[in-house]
Amino acid sequence: MHTLYYSPGAASMVVHWLLLELGIAHELSLVDFESRAQKSPAYLALNPCGVVPTLVIDGRPHTEAAALLVHLADTHPAARLSPPVDAPRRMEFLGWMFHLANVVQPLFRMWWYPHEPAGGDCEEAVHAATRARIEAEWALLDAHLGRQGPYLLGEYPCAADFYLTMLMRWSRNMPKPATAWPHLEALAGRMKALPSFRALYEREGLAEWA
Repeated sequence: MHTLYYSPGAASMVVHWLLLELGIAHELSLVDFESRAQKSPAYLALNPCGVVPTLVIDGRPHTEAAALLVHLADTHPAARLSPPVDAPRRMEFLGWMFHLANVVQPLFRMWWYPHEPAGGDCEEAVHAATRARIEAEWALLDAHLGRQGPYLLGEYPCAADFYLTMLMRWSRNMPKPATAWPHLEALAGRMKALPSFRALYEREGLAEWA
């Protein structure tokens, strides 16, 4: 049995989504951000970084959304959500996973908390620079989908498409959200049509961007 420590709509969302898509039996444990439960001693014992997700597998806690997605996809090969380790497209798959984790996702931290990288006096400048970088990423991804889509690896979705969809959702209230780009909008529509997405929204109590 897997236990996912989560907060609705946070980075744990995509791990929850993949658990549902793959039909993996799991339990949910809510981490209440409003009460700062993610910084409690009990939670920090599981995840010293004090963030979600944490996925407990066979009694051992594991962290980092991108790593968890790769593990879940790799250990359920029948779903074809990650190329096998010896497949020609394996490196491309890992490249997208690392790009989303190391380049795109951190930009949202700067967008939501602009005081962190530069102090409170520079929030406006950080917002402007971060918005430009996020929009450049959407343009890059949209162009790739236009050339090689409709999914990141071509004809079929992979775990990276689930990850990208979560990040696109995070942009929904930005001045120019990801869905302003046509190929990204089409990808979002296909991914949101999955029954697992509807189940995810129901279980996490989400409504926006449905």
